[in-house]
Amino acid sequence: MRIARGMKLWLWLSIGAFLMGRGLGGAKEGEEEKPVPPPQGAIVLFDGKDLNQWTNPKWRLVEGAMEVRGGSNRTKREFGDFHLHLEFWLPLMANRRGQGRANSGVYLHGLYEIQVLDSYHNPTYPTGQCAAIYGQKPPDKNVAKPPEHWQTFDIYFRAPRLGSEGKVKEKARVTVFWNGVKVHDNVEIKQSRPRTKGPILLQDHGCPIRYRNIWIVAGATMPAD
Repeated sequence: MRIARGMKLWLWLSIGAFLMGRGLGGAKEGEEEKPVPPPQGAIVLFDGKDLNQWTNPKWRLVEGAMEVRGGSNRTKREFGDFHLHLEFWLPLMANRRGQGRANSGVYLHGLYEIQVLDSYHNPTYPTGQCAAIYGQKPPDKNVAKPPEHWQTFDIYFRAPRLGSEGKVKEKARVTVFWNGVKVHDNVEIKQSRPRTKGPILLQDHGCPIRYRNIWIVAGATMPAD
């Protein structure tokens, strides 16, 4: 009888630990998914209330987020160097694979893509997975959450520096934190173009991705190691 009780207790403890590890315990997961408040001096690009900072009014407001639809969407303002924070939610598209599963992208200056994709147990080519500098470099780690969970990007971007003739003297550079983990560290963007300012563009790739809590610190520098 003592053995049966001990086994029962062990079983319940194991189930509890499993559920907490899967993020089904409630409190911890809820805390992790709370929006990160903008720091003092940040420009709020989307606070869940309207699309006034954006050019595509077709995107849908859903529960404090904006949902991709009717084409890509870019900011009305343009920026040079910056720290961009945004949070994204990927739908479960279990019948899709690879690049067809919850695909979008964050374009810096409207040119350089940080990929958004469901990379949770979804293999694809290295430079096309979530948080990749698209076509150039995969993230150093895959820290993807399951679909239908909020995830975060913190992107530090240094615009190209131009010479006197308007040609690129120093290429653009980017550092990316994905869900709080640094996955690109001051990486030079090889395909840099002679443009010192540009918008933030969110891509419509035919998937109902949601974005929320988007803010930017203009003129921010790369974070220290």
